[in-house]
Amino acid sequence: MALLEIKDLVVNYGVIKALKGISFEVNKGEVVALIGANGSGKTTVLQTISGMLSPTSGSIILDGTDITKIPSHKIVTMGMAHVPEGRRVFAQLSVLDNLKMGAYTRKDTLEIENNLKSVYESFPRLKEREKQLAGTLSGGEQQMLAMGRALMSNPEIILMDEPSMGLSPIFVDEIFKIIQSIKDRGLTVVLVEQNAKKALGIADRAYVLETGNVSLSGKASDLLNDDNVRKAYLGE
Repeated sequence: MALLEIKDLVVNYGVIKALKGISFEVNKGEVVALIGANGSGKTTVLQTISGMLSPTSGSIILDGTDITKIPSHKIVTMGMAHVPEGRRVFAQLSVLDNLKMGAYTRKDTLEIENNLKSVYESFPRLKEREKQLAGTLSGGEQQMLAMGRALMSNPEIILMDEPSMGLSPIFVDEIFKIIQSIKDRGLTVVLVEQNAKKALGIADRAYVLETGNVSLSGKASDLLNDDNVRKAYLGE
């Protein structure tokens, strides 16, 4: 059984149909990429899965449980974390306090401390800057903080929205190495990413979105070599 199943998901913004009945699934331990042009519905998909938006119809099944109408703060406790587009760190809080906010719904103090050590091992820059205000970090460091904060909720599945947006090439490479390390730990990732080449290079499978529909799906390696995908999304 898939860890995450999206069935016939429809989302409307007033009279605009942002999602027109899309379906896809994500298996445990996979990285699944959603690629497509701006306005294709990628961010809407993630926001709806994590409870930030309410669908007009359709269902979202997480590990066998229907979470379609469950609010965001409860979904976090069920093993899902969301790294939003634009990072959304708490600028006036320290790095450490931002990470602790990621564990806000948890009560297992000892495990939280172990998680914090693990996050600092994955992101040594955050350890170096743990007392620094998050708003003073570089864009790449803020992205690392947003990812670390998500890991502090001890999730089974992480939704990542445009993690490389606005970053220098060096930081982009670093962020994708971290996503690979998250996958290597056995966590599941749904990745929305404008950099289609990088996304397909790391993903197991991918879905191409066009104006609220899934237009193409398959193994990421196959889509990476698909002529239509290369012309439309890889600039080749």
